[in-house]
Amino acid sequence: MQSDDMTPANASPGLVTQTAGFAAWAGFTFMCLGMFMAILDVQIVATSLPTIQAALRIAPDRMVWIQTAYLTAEIVAIPLTGYLTDVLGMRRLFVGAVGLFTLASIGCAMSGSFESLILWRIVQGFSGGTLIPIVFSAVFLLFPLRVQGLATTIAGVAAVLAPTIGPIVGGWVTQSFSWHWLFRINIVPGIVAALGVGWLLRGEPAVERSGVARAIDLVALVLLAVALVALQIGLKDAPTRGWGDAWVLGLLALFVACGIGFAVRTWRAAVPLVELHCFVDRNFAIGCLFSFVLGFGLFGSTYLMPFFLGLVRGHGALRIGEIMLVTGIAQLVTAPIAVWAERRVDPRWLTAFGFGLFAIGLLMSIGQTAQTDFHAMILPQIVRGAAIMFCLLPPTRMALGRLPRHLVADGSGLFNLMRNLGGAVGLALVDTTIFSRAATEGRRIASRLQAGDLDTALRIGIPRDAFLEQRGKPLDDFAVEMVRPLVEKAALVPAVNAAWAICGVLTAIIVIAVLWVRRTPYDAGSGGPGL
Repeated sequence: MQSDDMTPANASPGLVTQTAGFAAWAGFTFMCLGMFMAILDVQIVATSLPTIQAALRIAPDRMVWIQTAYLTAEIVAIPLTGYLTDVLGMRRLFVGAVGLFTLASIGCAMSGSFESLILWRIVQGFSGGTLIPIVFSAVFLLFPLRVQGLATTIAGVAAVLAPTIGPIVGGWVTQSFSWHWLFRINIVPGIVAALGVGWLLRGEPAVERSGVARAIDLVALVLLAVALVALQIGLKDAPTRGWGDAWVLGLLALFVACGIGFAVRTWRAAVPLVELHCFVDRNFAIGCLFSFVLGFGLFGSTYLMPFFLGLVRGHGALRIGEIMLVTGIAQLVTAPIAVWAERRVDPRWLTAFGFGLFAIGLLMSIGQTAQTDFHAMILPQIVRGAAIMFCLLPPTRMALGRLPRHLVADGSGLFNLMRNLGGAVGLALVDTTIFSRAATEGRRIASRLQAGDLDTALRIGIPRDAFLEQRGKPLDDFAVEMVRPLVEKAALVPAVNAAWAICGVLTAIIVIAVLWVRRTPYDAGSGGPGL
């Protein structure tokens, strides 16, 4: 083991000699570009699934696999980043991953069948999955403490801005060109990122091979892959099949069994596939908990807004993207403030402020009506956008800043895995809430209409004269078909509001976890107030 292996990653320059010249910053910027494109790809494809479905004649029940294939491969790749970094070095791993991602994007664009598209999406997901933890590892390995906040902000803006602008980019590309360009737009940025990092960071000790021999544990790899794939598919199917369905329970049981097997085997291994001992550090464990909840709220909010705007308000992808730009603008405006505060305020209280503000922004959306649109959504979006960087910066330093340098890559993989897992669990619970609550609300509205409730009829959009003329008479098939979409749309509104409430309440509850965060000398040295 190298002599500086046990040095905390955020140690001051007096403890570890580090420089951050033009080449390091430029190379890091290219790394963020590659990560941005990988995250953006998920969102822009999601907005254009119907177009791809029609072009390749994909059955509706198979369409979801276009996204599931990517996300499942991604979630398997993320925790392997530490192992791959030791084997290849961070620079070579990034160049190889972004190159493979670009090649897979070309393959997706050239796909003429569902099967070939899914194959390339798996390659895309696995290669793209390593890019996020690589970038956040680079923050603590390339830069000295005094500029890590700025570097984290740049990476954080790229990571959270991509899902926000995804709908507008996807809508514009689909309307202006064809679905093939959803993948072709990755080619030039991918090549630029690979060449930029390969050239600018060549010879940088922090991103070259560590020289540590690390054999691969195939049994642990299989257990990890099976566990995460089972969890991802189980969470995907649970809202539609039901949590008590035999298929869903079987997948979740498989996840638990393989997950426990992986954890036990890896914990005892002399040379583990994934360094789970990172969780011994209390701050790392709590930081991962914050990352999980951030993923829950972030993925949930970026799902609920287009869901509501599309199905209730009837907007297209481009208009939805324009409305959601408010969140992205708020993120960009508050990012410099977050950097300034991160250097001066105790990270525990900054984290509490961020998650508290994010919870308020989520809960501000629980009163939506069928008429809620852009103007009523501006303030909640501003509040959520302003909070996100405060939810990302302090927990990232909290989790990764105290780890020994040789554990940073493993820690970054686990930290980012928790955010993705939080998103997967969040989407499953959000969908379950919407489906179950909408069915209940639909039955309640239907019973009121059958009882002749005029107020309910007017509220869901049935013309007054038409309802009064039909009241007390059995509905014919034509009337049923006219009323059904109005009932379904009206039932979605309280169902979506309930999902917003779940996201907001969980985010508010997690704030109390800051009380267990250990204060460190490095926090004090960064300019934060002491106790």
